[in-house]
Amino acid sequence: MTIQMVDLKRQYQELKADIDTAVQQVLESSQFIYGPQVRALAEEVAAFQEGGWVVPCNSGTDALQLALKAIDLQPGDEVITTPFTFYATAEAIVLEGGTPVFVDIEDRYFTLDVTQLERAITPRTRAIIPVHLYGQPAHLEPILEIARRHNLTVIEDAAQAFGARYQGQRVGTIGDIGCISLYPGKNLGAFGDGGLVVTRHEHLARKIEMLANHGASVEHRYQHEFIGLNSRLDAIQAAIVRVKLPHLDRWNARRQEIAARYSRELQGLVQVPETVPYGTHIFHQYVIRTPKRDALQRFLKERGVPTAVHYPIPIHLQPAFQRQFNFREGQFPVSEAVAREVLSLPVHPHLTEEEIQWIVDSVKTFFEQN
Repeated sequence: MTIQMVDLKRQYQELKADIDTAVQQVLESSQFIYGPQVRALAEEVAAFQEGGWVVPCNSGTDALQLALKAIDLQPGDEVITTPFTFYATAEAIVLEGGTPVFVDIEDRYFTLDVTQLERAITPRTRAIIPVHLYGQPAHLEPILEIARRHNLTVIEDAAQAFGARYQGQRVGTIGDIGCISLYPGKNLGAFGDGGLVVTRHEHLARKIEMLANHGASVEHRYQHEFIGLNSRLDAIQAAIVRVKLPHLDRWNARRQEIAARYSRELQGLVQVPETVPYGTHIFHQYVIRTPKRDALQRFLKERGVPTAVHYPIPIHLQPAFQRQFNFREGQFPVSEAVAREVLSLPVHPHLTEEEIQWIVDSVKTFFEQN
């Protein structure tokens, strides 16, 4: 049996006719940059997010960088985030001249530990980037309360959580700015890199739109108000994402069904993911935790079950960050312990019942033998 960690081929086959038609329309229009497809995607995502403004861009990483540019981050300004996330979260801070300040994660949910947040704030702090890791919302209410008290900007890293809700509201729309990735493997992905910036503040949306276009507005093509980026989502990617968007909630619901089954079957063998009481988990990744992680991963590979480790090295222990910021092992013990034990199982919505059962049985067999 051959199982895919992410099965983009099956996803394409499900929507092939609509995707092919959408791409063909763009090719025939010859409007490859901006144009009606990109505008329509921005409007449709804003409706999906239930309000606000949306700026399509080149990637989730660019979305983070554009958000930091929009708040005029200056060299030496500090931005608080978690060390247990994809590298781009902290990378964007450094690219904009900021200094990353890490707060460890909660042991249960793997999101920023709010109880440690306030003591990380200094007079140089400008922003907080909570990460909705694996599709699970960070605890935004206390984060926002602390941010308001200290006059800080909250930028949600919702790269892995497009469609999740926090206290009934779509993530990405709750802080000042939300950043979403459209990388192909995400719950909603393009056929290449892509991203979205979401905000309920019109002035920020207008500025971000210009920053993504070399600091110029579409109306005044050669008049540059800011030092920006070339970060325009192309029309073909916009057209493809538009086809997929109406299916996102259904796909996320299927991920939740698969995750619930895994948790029922594997409870007691491994630490299964817990869902926060204040939000919905859309399971971009289904992540178990076990001290036998490496042996389990090897065993599953032998049985044709793909897995991944998200993430094996916390950001503060990445060579680039150790060289530049002198981070050391032991500073963020929860992140370090989790990194040694987490393992992601396939959870994409196109898994068959036979494949799901094989994955479950394979994990069970390992623990019967070990």
